[in-house]
Amino acid sequence: MTTILIVEDNDMNLDMLSRRLKRKGYDIISARDGQAGVDTARAARPDIVLMDMSLPVLDGWAATRALKEDADTATIPVIALTAHAMEADRQKALDAGCDAFGTKPIDLPDLLSKIEALLPG
Repeated sequence: MTTILIVEDNDMNLDMLSRRLKRKGYDIISARDGQAGVDTARAARPDIVLMDMSLPVLDGWAATRALKEDADTATIPVIALTAHAMEADRQKALDAGCDAFGTKPIDLPDLLSKIEALLPG
């Protein structure tokens, strides 16, 4: 089963996204801040990470850079999820190492297509 790590500090967003992705057959793990996201990714090796950009402790940009700089997690695809929808925000996320960019509120069909496109095989 495909495991998705959701790094999200908002309870409602985490709950909604987790439930919707579980219904689609994904195994979900989560972290509540950027450092916990990095630690969880290193320990659990998920197939993909959905990374909120506005996180406590370590923001999503720094957390993504940490994952991409670590040989053990560098190949895990990261999708940025943020309410910041400007082109500069998208570019900042891509520059940090994110493989794709999605905006909140989340468009589930769009997110699912990004997830499927980034999964190996």
